[in-house]
Amino acid sequence: MASTIRYRAGVLSRTVAAIAGGYGLSALVAAALALTLPTTRAEAAMTGTLTAFVVYPVAVMWVFACASALRAWTGLLLASLLPGAVVLALGAFTGGAA
Repeated sequence: MASTIRYRAGVLSRTVAAIAGGYGLSALVAAALALTLPTTRAEAAMTGTLTAFVVYPVAVMWVFACASALRAWTGLLLASLLPGAVVLALGAFTGGAA
């Protein structure tokens, strides 16, 4: 009984990681690319958005390929550090972005 609950909790945690964590990672990648690409604003936003359409399913597949839910959450967090730092450094959340 306890192993069944642990298994279901792990699947629930991975599902939340895939949905919420994958979305967060893909949104950060899209924003970071839109802010840093040396093209017009429209082209940079389009490229960032199209890249996010690739990042999200890759993140979902990676979450369910991990050995544990903890490793999946850790990997999503580590992958989000660089684009998150770029977005924060360029001031997207403080109103200083292009």
